[in-house]
Amino acid sequence: MNEDFDEIRPYNDEELPQIFEELIADPAFRQVVCAVMPGVPYEALAAQMRACKTKLDFQKTFCYGLLRKLIKEASDGVTLDHTALTDKSGAYTYVSNHRDIILDSGFLSVMLVEQGMDTVEIAIGDNLLIYPWIKKLVRVNKSFIVQRALTMRQKLESSARMSRYMHHTIRDKKQSIWIAQREGRAKDSDDRTQDSVLKMMAMGGEGDIVDRLSELNIVPLAISYEFDPCDFLKAQEFQLKRDNPEYKKTQADDLLNMQTGLYGYKGHVHFQVAPCINAALAGMDRSLPKPELFARISALIDRGIHANYRLYPNNYVAHDLLAGNADMVAHYTAADKKRFESYVEQQLERISLSGKDEDFLRSKLLLMYANPLTNYLKAKS
Repeated sequence: MNEDFDEIRPYNDEELPQIFEELIADPAFRQVVCAVMPGVPYEALAAQMRACKTKLDFQKTFCYGLLRKLIKEASDGVTLDHTALTDKSGAYTYVSNHRDIILDSGFLSVMLVEQGMDTVEIAIGDNLLIYPWIKKLVRVNKSFIVQRALTMRQKLESSARMSRYMHHTIRDKKQSIWIAQREGRAKDSDDRTQDSVLKMMAMGGEGDIVDRLSELNIVPLAISYEFDPCDFLKAQEFQLKRDNPEYKKTQADDLLNMQTGLYGYKGHVHFQVAPCINAALAGMDRSLPKPELFARISALIDRGIHANYRLYPNNYVAHDLLAGNADMVAHYTAADKKRFESYVEQQLERISLSGKDEDFLRSKLLLMYANPLTNYLKAKS
């Protein structure tokens, strides 16, 4: 069974010494490490790597400190409320909205460690693994690979294997998982769970659809960034796609998004865990046609995410600016409004496009901040 997963799973701890040597000898890896940790001798870092016996050792030695530094320098703090789950030792599949390519799962793992829990295994698309050293590094960092550019038949086989791997990880390894609710990030922050993600998850396991999804202990997780550093890049992409429906992002665009997301200012970031959906799944009508059953389960996860957003003054200001009214004025001050309006103008200035459509771009930026509130109000009603 395990051999079936060799291509996609994180490395086993006994494989780490060999992988560390390959990474240490890779000139591209060395160049990046020296840029990220200037002033630290490479041989000293190599010795620290060799001293790590487990993936968690590696994460605590390298990733934890780097992420803590980012939290200090590029945010006003990151928080996690995990109280909806009473069993901290349980293995869960956290299904969350997706804001940042790297930091959603990274910040979650930092917060879990600080609350005395294990880090999560992370589902990551192979479109981001553009160099061999990145693929090795993410597998050291407890990531499993979602294969993207495949034929329809290959995609089915790959989805079935990934589903079996997820069930094996929760059931046998007792290891929690993080996966985004959709392929890629919702550029307009209108977060919706893709039925295809649930269909993939229900390919593994035993019993009917409800039994198979229950085995994964699915937990909706709402991630709320006060400021999205990539908002201007997302707005820019909206115009590029509007003006040229064939537009496709390049690897350089992905790298720019990663870099901007990592180092850009985020304000406050909050992770809110909702209750596990198993009790709600138990009450589902199993006789429903499959498409309707998946749609209802997707809606169930969406409600868990939408009702648990942490809302900031920005969300209320954006909602009013888009609607052209002051219905939400009780939730922000004049200073909040002024700060957000000047932030939006500053982000617009960062967009360089020929034929730049300022009104269109501004409306897209506002929509990104208004949508979480719109969905929250619907979920609460």
